[in-house]
Amino acid sequence: MESVGLSFGGSGTEERPRSLTSAVQERLRADILATRLLPGQKLHIAGLAKQFSVSLAAVREALSRLVADGLVQASDQRGFRVSPVSLADLADVTQTRIDIEGLALRRSIERGDAGWLDAVEAAWEALQAVPYRYPDDPGVHYEEWVVRHRIFHRALVNACGSQWLLGFRDVLHEQSERYRRLALRRQTDKPRDVEAEHAAIVDAVRKRDADAAVAALARHFSVTMEFVELGAPRIAEVSGKT
Repeated sequence: MESVGLSFGGSGTEERPRSLTSAVQERLRADILATRLLPGQKLHIAGLAKQFSVSLAAVREALSRLVADGLVQASDQRGFRVSPVSLADLADVTQTRIDIEGLALRRSIERGDAGWLDAVEAAWEALQAVPYRYPDDPGVHYEEWVVRHRIFHRALVNACGSQWLLGFRDVLHEQSERYRRLALRRQTDKPRDVEAEHAAIVDAVRKRDADAAVAALARHFSVTMEFVELGAPRIAEVSGKT
């Protein structure tokens, strides 16, 4: 991971330590999710503190927060490291995501108003407006698509009425994103139409058909898992380098 500095606005002495910790946390989170920090990789507190020009305490607190999100593991003897990956964990994450996000989607369909539907439509249109991959490098995601994809899936469940449910859902989404990134560069001959999968979910949401929407969401997540499994050699390769 390249060396970068962190800058912050404001001059209040009470806010600065919290801002430093949050900035380090978000940078490390982004690097883990984008797999610039690989599964199992050791995270040296002193090295990170020097890289970000922050205190050891700020890095330690940021890593502790990421432990709570399941992105980092802590050991008394070995310190911190990026959480490892496995196909068994992938299956567990996927099924739990189907259960949690399916429940949130069902509640959103039951409770969501016209404003919620408009937000889903807007997120869906925004997602369709950008390519899934770079045309000249099909093994790499178009980064804006990744951002809009996250917004689209969050919009679907925003009307569920439970911050706890949304919080669990967000953690599972991050775990799934890490697997998808690891497997992305392994090309397969198996076709996939991601846009059609999303369209099936949106069509059911428009009709307020909760059963169909949850089924379409489950199929979408299951297909993602299948493609990640096809990239299992890629996952093993990067995990073995740490």
